[in-house]
Amino acid sequence: MTSARKTAAVFTDGCFHTSDAKTAHGLIRGPSRYDILALLDQNSAGRDAGEVLDGKPRGIPTFADLDALLAALPRRPDYLVVGVATHGGVLPPAMKETLHAALQRGLSLVSGLHEFLADDPRLAAAAREHGADLIDVRRPRPARERHFWTGAITTVRAPRIAVLGTDCALGKRTTCHVVQQACARHGLRAAIVHTGQTGWLQGIPHGFVLDATPNDFVCGELEHAIVSCDQDLAPDLILLEGQSALRNPSGPCGAELLLAGGARGTLLQHAPGRRDYDGHDGWPIPPVPDEIELLRHYGTRVLGLTLNHENLTAAQRSSAQQELEASTGLPAVWPLLEGADRLVPAIRQFVQQHRR
Repeated sequence: MTSARKTAAVFTDGCFHTSDAKTAHGLIRGPSRYDILALLDQNSAGRDAGEVLDGKPRGIPTFADLDALLAALPRRPDYLVVGVATHGGVLPPAMKETLHAALQRGLSLVSGLHEFLADDPRLAAAAREHGADLIDVRRPRPARERHFWTGAITTVRAPRIAVLGTDCALGKRTTCHVVQQACARHGLRAAIVHTGQTGWLQGIPHGFVLDATPNDFVCGELEHAIVSCDQDLAPDLILLEGQSALRNPSGPCGAELLLAGGARGTLLQHAPGRRDYDGHDGWPIPPVPDEIELLRHYGTRVLGLTLNHENLTAAQRSSAQQELEASTGLPAVWPLLEGADRLVPAIRQFVQQHRR
């Protein structure tokens, strides 16, 4: 008999309505390794978290403060999960106060930020005093537990498709889930290899936290995750979650998935409403056809475009979609608005061509 899943509340400190709360957004949409009972966010209090996120109620209430949350919930959460990705991955002092209060009430904490909970003396002392756990998702594993790249990627039977972006914070992980669901509807079994802390929080069984892994081990950890996924699940294809973007000056990333991970297919995520890289005004995002050509030189073929609809009206979305399909000759979809079923024919053809 299996034990019940642990429960959690998600803490976003008034930021749930912003892109900084992308970790919380992933947990509210699901999947999640925890049973999400509530959201703690003073700017969204009194509303269903799913309604705030995308207009779809999910039975997850939102509270302004910790006392109100604990008094109202019929079940006490086991964990309070930090659901924001702050600039530089640091914990703001105001957030630490709420986290300390949660420890005093016996809740354990989970964080995917670069600043570790367990390294804060006050939080660590409170955790010891009240028998709570501090889980730092981004804390690197010991060197003896890491993997170097070996070439074992050549034994993987399932073709790999990298979900890359023209920028960071575009929803690449969410697109992986949407594409996986579309494939399932059409008889294709797609598995996901996650590369970020939210993927771990969502309970995706295979992956690693790329930006918390020392550079020498990134390609090896990626290879190990892909090989393990192929051996454990024998999927028809593997979707690789991308991070940042190939040419984002604050964190160029993606070549590892193409070279070390052997991804011969790519879905390219793009936000037509953005001109510059996120948080870097004056650094323009290159045109999509230019990015497709760069990816071709890496030995991968772009199978379709997945679009982020932020800051666009319906008319603007329609115009951008038509323009991108005309300029690239590729299908372009809005994953959160229409799903990804129109991409499945190209994905199926790719799988048939590349299955070992």
